[in-house]
Amino acid sequence: MGKHHPRRSHGSCLCGAVTFEIDVPAFWAWHDHGLKSRLAHGAAYATYVGCWRKNYRLLEGASEISRYADPEAGTIRSFCSRCGSPLLYERTRSPHMVNIPRALFLHRTGREPRYHLNIQERPDWSYSGEKLVSLKGYPGVVWTRPRTRKRPPDEFD
Repeated sequence: MGKHHPRRSHGSCLCGAVTFEIDVPAFWAWHDHGLKSRLAHGAAYATYVGCWRKNYRLLEGASEISRYADPEAGTIRSFCSRCGSPLLYERTRSPHMVNIPRALFLHRTGREPRYHLNIQERPDWSYSGEKLVSLKGYPGVVWTRPRTRKRPPDEFD
């Protein structure tokens, strides 16, 4: 991703076709548990960094960017057309702000994600801080032990 500038943070998509930078510190960062962000990222939640549009610069790959506009929600989501990485999340009600998936940055952005949006939409299957233990024989894998309970013999999952 090139030279790291201490007052900027660089990011890119998975394949590296699209690269960009922002001035740091970013304005804010948060976790979005909403359905649309989950679907766009294919994950339990998406973590974003928000910055002023004037502090965002596309460095390479403008021709590789595809956009999806959701007029009902008033949002535009941009993706790399080569690898599918989500790149930007824009809201028409906030035209001076761009939101970028935090995972696209290798270095700090100057903000920790301390906020949770749409927490009421958090799926029941997502991790919520349960105690994790190492899975024997699988280095680097942790899991949540099931609760022990007695079930009637005719109960099935």
